[in-house]
Amino acid sequence: MMHLHRRRIWWWRTDTTANTIEYALAEMMNKPDVLNKVRQELETVVGKDNIVEETDINKLPYLYTVMKEVLRLHPALPLLVPHCPSTTCTVARYMIPKGARVFVNVWAIHRDPSIWENPLEFCPERFSDSKWDYSGNDFKYFPFGSGRRICAGTAMAERMFMYSLASLVHSFDWSLPAGERLDLSEKFGF
Repeated sequence: MMHLHRRRIWWWRTDTTANTIEYALAEMMNKPDVLNKVRQELETVVGKDNIVEETDINKLPYLYTVMKEVLRLHPALPLLVPHCPSTTCTVARYMIPKGARVFVNVWAIHRDPSIWENPLEFCPERFSDSKWDYSGNDFKYFPFGSGRRICAGTAMAERMFMYSLASLVHSFDWSLPAGERLDLSEKFGF
């Protein structure tokens, strides 16, 4: 039974990374200036006629900001894995009873206008100062969760995302017909 469970988690991780890559491509196609910056960075680092190597991904700081922004707008798990307090406690003036299931809505936190300027806009430059990371220590930006329940696959997801997106952007021409935009509106569901 444990073996099946591990397979299911592996599938979930690759599936969520693929969804995040789709959002990244869609967001960049809606913002051709961002896509062009990524292309230019790839041409400079990788070279126009070369293929992306895994060793290249650490040399792509703008693509890294794109990844962070995509994870802010489109977290893989909008509601993090539920937490359950072992004792009754108070959080921000709310009493949380012992044993209650607490779901953290990271999607809403990442779109909170009191934290983020223009929170619904796709703007990778907001991460260019490097002050935001996804270690889970800052409760304004934590797409992989926090604490003991932080995603164990964070490093794998980062490498998969960066390598896959870099390869796709470098190897293919992505664009929309003139005047077209991709509809990235989301709907609630599991």
